[in-house]
Amino acid sequence: MNSFWKGRKALVTGAGGFTGSNLCNALAEQEAEVIAFLRQGGSKRKLHPKVKIITGDLTNPQDCIRAMQGIDTVFNVAAVFRNVKGSEQQLRDIHVHATENLIRAAKKEGCRRFIHTSTMGVHGHVKNGPGNEETEFSPGDAYQETKVEGEILAFKLAKELNIELSVIRPCGIYGPGDTRFLKLVKPIKKRQFFMIGSGNTHYHFVYIKDLVKGYLLAAEKPGAVGEAFLIGGKDAPTLNELAIKIAEIQNVPAPKFKIPVWPIYYAGWACEIVFGLVNIEPILHRRRVAFFTKNRDFSIAKAQKLLAYEPEVGLEEGLTSLINWYESEGLI
Repeated sequence: MNSFWKGRKALVTGAGGFTGSNLCNALAEQEAEVIAFLRQGGSKRKLHPKVKIITGDLTNPQDCIRAMQGIDTVFNVAAVFRNVKGSEQQLRDIHVHATENLIRAAKKEGCRRFIHTSTMGVHGHVKNGPGNEETEFSPGDAYQETKVEGEILAFKLAKELNIELSVIRPCGIYGPGDTRFLKLVKPIKKRQFFMIGSGNTHYHFVYIKDLVKGYLLAAEKPGAVGEAFLIGGKDAPTLNELAIKIAEIQNVPAPKFKIPVWPIYYAGWACEIVFGLVNIEPILHRRRVAFFTKNRDFSIAKAQKLLAYEPEVGLEEGLTSLINWYESEGLI
């Protein structure tokens, strides 16, 4: 048992989400006093019985100060999902303005360390991978743009206010409890999947257990202060390799069909316009096409060096666990 967290009080924002809830539970298991911050009416995943839940609005500075009482470590995981009903202002309110509120509240209440969540997506398409933390920012949509703004602001405020801050840029998060990869797993199982483009682009994943480890190490290690870390798994497969592995685990033939990128991209663009007019979530997004075209291959050497971070879960093990969970839940 890691004694570092015993008796420490930790605040986790975005605690109703996949990453935030897993982080809360891991902290509770290590005997931290965990405060889970949820928005009013937000989702509530299963949390450890010792986790204390509070609700509020991160855009309200007073709610942030109220949540920060006696806190040793802040894990800012809150984010706004990308959808047609989520305006750019809503993204900026949470990714930028709420971040400022939380950091200022942390300073006022004397918190020891602040861990802020960004995304590997701030780097956009990595032309010559693997990329690293110094790879230029190249956000591709409002979600990633506001994540860049939030990260830059966090570092600026931390310097001005003398706050111990680290930034986590997670790679593609997956694991039991998350349904985002159903759109790959289910069509492959039904033999209805087709690859958009060549399938030769890379995508770097991180299993939820490994990501949580990265968060905890960033909060514990002195060398983490003032640094950003890409937290990924052991593998950054090509999409072709990923599709083959998913097929193997499900004992079905590997998908063979491929279609050109641009017709699907423009179809996504048209769907966004038409469905947006009636405020309905489009059946196809351009960002989903970007999954097939943008190379996301990163080095985790910095986290290995400064945090002693080592991912434990390989892609086959992680995907098998995820697919088994989908089956147990009747999702595939």
